[in-house]
Amino acid sequence: MAGTLTSYLRLLRPEQRAQWSIGIYAGPTPFDLAPYPSPESQPVLGPRSLGSIRADGVADPFMVRYGQDWLLFFEVENRLSGRGEVGLATSGDAISWQFQGIVLRESFHLSYPQVLESDGSWYMLPEAASSGTARLYKAESFPASWRLRTLLVDAALVDPTIFFHADRWWMLALQGFRQQDALVLYYADLLEGPWQPHPANPILLNDRRAARPAGRTIAYNGSLIRFSQDYTTYYGRSVRAFRIEELSPDRYVEREIENREILCASGLGWNATGMHHIDAHELGPNAWIACVDGRQTRTRWPILDSVVRRMMR
Repeated sequence: MAGTLTSYLRLLRPEQRAQWSIGIYAGPTPFDLAPYPSPESQPVLGPRSLGSIRADGVADPFMVRYGQDWLLFFEVENRLSGRGEVGLATSGDAISWQFQGIVLRESFHLSYPQVLESDGSWYMLPEAASSGTARLYKAESFPASWRLRTLLVDAALVDPTIFFHADRWWMLALQGFRQQDALVLYYADLLEGPWQPHPANPILLNDRRAARPAGRTIAYNGSLIRFSQDYTTYYGRSVRAFRIEELSPDRYVEREIENREILCASGLGWNATGMHHIDAHELGPNAWIACVDGRQTRTRWPILDSVVRRMMR
């Protein structure tokens, strides 16, 4: 009886929860970005942008150009299932976005849905660390239908980030979030593998400032740029950038760019308490656009979620 009473009392207490939303930034370089087209237009997507889907937040956005449109893939924190799912939104101008629905869900948590094209096919590599594997999906009908293609690595990789360079595929990821906090690297001749661990692993160890990837690895001014999430003081604090100076099956060397946060909390509104992701795309000379995410703290009433779950049964 006491346990039941405690459970009911817990439902009646408000909770402070981090709520993530998605914004669009632009600027002359991927390190000097501002809200696009204005601060007042942000965020472009939030939990209330999803119609009938009840979500605690949307985060980890990746976008691709497809014809005349931008396609945005992102994590949806489904309040009812308690798991992340992959959502899709589209836009013709990167300003106004229309949610198209959930395009991938599993019996485990999904997030960080990096989408890329290779040899005329589209692939998605979402984070699926809770499954204990890195899972590559292939589009059956792009962009809304996906099927598991293969398991790349039999390991719980957090935010695996894949890119092609020097005739090889490379994948950076975090292992042991808030444990080893290790950046690890894998490589393969073919996208579908087999994938090999880099002999320099772990690239970083016990490093909450730089070990966790924070978005797609990009090419800029002849260099590869890696983004990291800084969670030294709290999760989702800021984003930093690193230039990869050496990358081969034997060597990995990087150096931080300007030793500064390129995205961080604004103190107000939708990104008041943190930012932890960037997906940057070059539009032309001195012109970049990026999807980012930001966090603010919201009060949530568990009793309301309990009522909704009962109504959905």
